[in-house]
Amino acid sequence: QVQLVESGGGSVQPGGSLRLSCAASGRIFSINAMGWYRQAPGKQRELVAGITSGGSTHYADSVKGRFTISKDNAKNTVYLQMNSLKPEDTAVYLCNFNIGGIGSRDYWGQGTQVTVSS
Repeated sequence: QVQLVESGGGSVQPGGSLRLSCAASGRIFSINAMGWYRQAPGKQRELVAGITSGGSTHYADSVKGRFTISKDNAKNTVYLQMNSLKPEDTAVYLCNFNIGGIGSRDYWGQGTQVTVSS
């Protein structure tokens, strides 16, 4: 079994920064990709940023130039550095790991609240 534990959420004023972390533990054989999603009240869950095992990254248009995803393979951890935060970034942020070979599956963190408000 695999567990994902997130940390780093909180409240910040517009223009501020936060750094989210998500660490995986358990039976981890290979991580294919990691990602951060978010879900705001009344809205669908959306992909914010993703990173492959090879290090390729992609971002939602709404966060390009403000958010940076990175990973530490030795620690099975993915990070999301969020700068220049806006009120519309307010949401529950969830990390996702796709793990395994044939028959790979997705694992999700418990979610962490990010609130951007003055």
